[in-house]
Amino acid sequence: MNSLAAIKKELQSLLAELHEQAQFKRGQLFVIGCSTSEVSGGRIGTAGTDEIAAALYEVFDSFARETGVYLAFQCCEHLNRAIVLEQETAAKFGYEEVAAVPVRTAGGAMASYAFRQKNCVLVEFIKADGGIDIGDTFIGMHLKHVAVPVRVSGNTVGAAHVTMAKTRPKLIGGPRAVYEKTNVIDLNGPEC
Repeated sequence: MNSLAAIKKELQSLLAELHEQAQFKRGQLFVIGCSTSEVSGGRIGTAGTDEIAAALYEVFDSFARETGVYLAFQCCEHLNRAIVLEQETAAKFGYEEVAAVPVRTAGGAMASYAFRQKNCVLVEFIKADGGIDIGDTFIGMHLKHVAVPVRVSGNTVGAAHVTMAKTRPKLIGGPRAVYEKTNVIDLNGPEC
């Protein structure tokens, strides 16, 4: 496993590049899926540690303070990928609290660590504006409908594979949109 300092530096670099491309705005939701097991070189769900979670949390917390985004930590499949939010954030967005407390063996090391740091609650789902997936935890269910992959110079934190995304509004209408049947004939050329 890479040192904690190296892991933190990798994450800081990825988040800086992501923010440069995505230009997150203050008050947007940023979802984090993270397998600390994968970061350490293990298989997801087998070797999670608070030590790695604490190191990564420090970087995420700094990212949130710098960008103004609200952090949302995805739990593992044993809690149906529920989300850890600060209680104030959940109330701001109108998310309903669910009755569970994430722990390392049911929620994952990252989510359970985040839950213990501030006045946090668990919610069932969110619609985030962007996010990072460390260790192939599948954050897509918590992103707004049109997720756009963001490619940066690296794709790992420790031994974990990383993907990142931003979202954009749905393109409804615009120059390619057709609203009347007669326009379809015109666009396809002469009638047969």
